[in-house]
Amino acid sequence: MTTTNTHKTRRTFAIISHPDAGKTTLTEKLLLFGGAIHLAGDVKAKGDRRRAHSDWMKIEQARGISVTTSVMTFEYDGCTFNLLDTPGHEDFSDDTYRTLTAVDSAVMVIDAAKGIEAQTQKLFEVCRLRDVPIMTFVNKMDRETRDPFELMDEITEKLALDVTPMTWPVDQGKQFQGCYDLRKDQMILFGDAKKEKKGSLPGILPCQGTDDAKLKEILSDDQHAKLVEDVEMVKGLCPEFDLESYREGHLSPVYFGSALKDFGVQDLLDGIKEFAPSPRPQETESREVNPDEPKVSGFVFKVQANMDPNHRDRIAFMRICSGTFKRGMKLLNTASAKTLSISNPIFFFSQGRELADDAVAGDIIGIPNHGTIRVGDTLSEGEKIMFTGIPDFAPEILRRVRLGDPMKAKHLERALHSLAEEGVTQVFRPMLGSDWIVGVVGTLQLDVLKDRLDAEYNLEVDFEATQYITARWVSASGEKANDNLKKFIDSNRASLGEDRDKTPVYLARNNWDLDRAQSDYKEIKFSEVRERGR
Repeated sequence: MTTTNTHKTRRTFAIISHPDAGKTTLTEKLLLFGGAIHLAGDVKAKGDRRRAHSDWMKIEQARGISVTTSVMTFEYDGCTFNLLDTPGHEDFSDDTYRTLTAVDSAVMVIDAAKGIEAQTQKLFEVCRLRDVPIMTFVNKMDRETRDPFELMDEITEKLALDVTPMTWPVDQGKQFQGCYDLRKDQMILFGDAKKEKKGSLPGILPCQGTDDAKLKEILSDDQHAKLVEDVEMVKGLCPEFDLESYREGHLSPVYFGSALKDFGVQDLLDGIKEFAPSPRPQETESREVNPDEPKVSGFVFKVQANMDPNHRDRIAFMRICSGTFKRGMKLLNTASAKTLSISNPIFFFSQGRELADDAVAGDIIGIPNHGTIRVGDTLSEGEKIMFTGIPDFAPEILRRVRLGDPMKAKHLERALHSLAEEGVTQVFRPMLGSDWIVGVVGTLQLDVLKDRLDAEYNLEVDFEATQYITARWVSASGEKANDNLKKFIDSNRASLGEDRDKTPVYLARNNWDLDRAQSDYKEIKFSEVRERGR
């Protein structure tokens, strides 16, 4: 990979959306325009072409969904783009939340017929908590859609976010003619994708405003009249684009298009390059780390095993936060206090990979390891710092694991801990009893867990209902913290377990049970979120 060795040329962003809004198709087309792939699949494709290049697990292929975050690096017009494609399905929101800690901006994909959906709103709130700037791509304009102004109002009302259209659609569905570029005063024509060469740009018609005679030649009278009216309303109702407001997370530039038909993707890509921020400062427990600092530092936001089933590998995804990383460097893992030699770091290109000789702030590198690096770990060039904000969330579903072959109990323990370190599941061991309990956000996670235990560890398991509805990490502070925590544990062993770090966890049978415990033990903190790395 040839890279420009400055973090100013990096654009590290995630794509977020509700399932079926077209996120995976948009990801594929961004890779196509960025030259990372040479042929984009479509809905009529067969076999391997049917799925996106970022979806590699068998269960993803079978179900046609993304269940894990993928990292893809490509170059475009002098910049290096690090694209993190997140799961759209809400059952895998934990992976998405952690991924959003590693990006500097996001693209929100909205189905033009459906608008803001529940999962989109949840993901946006996570972005807002981290002040992640968001661009909006309104997809599927070549189908029947809702009124664009109605969509703009919905974004403003539901997300409390100002919007500035950068392009504006002319008609919709079968009558969709393209978009008017409001900044450059030009008409971007939508052509029949079947007649155009794949990946080619639609025609661009420079204009002298919406009254240009050239527009009247290609649009019907009604279409032209509505365009003139719409543009006047946009300029009167929507704020002008303000770069600072966008980067602070208050305003979203909006692009319209059809990812499936390659339309609007180039405009979005140009917008990311021009407006999206380069790597931003990152918070640690002790100080803020700036990207232009000379010493290397970074954090692990994801661990994935068996990406290549031929090698049974285990890759830690590390976001570089400062310095210039060089292959072969020795970095301190501040959580374990061990120094690691990073001899075979990798970059990801769709489904391919290559050795990363160097990387700068904003880059995502993969570090092969054998369980020595975990999600939440900070790696640095010697400084004992810990990046913050990489969360575990209280599970909403708790299930007891039943192993088909009791002789494989030790093997099951190792497998569950390995998958828990990846973030596939949370694992708890009750203080009384020998059964393992797994905690997940959604039932689809259980399907993935069962599939991977079978395929990768040769373990047949079933999941049984428990009497528990949720879990809370328990801790105490102050002068008598240890005494208070010990007293609580001794009195509640039947309702307590430990996570993979031996941290005590209260397993609640119902909401009343949880409320009673919190009321009886006011000196104990019951936490819904636990930051990794601590």
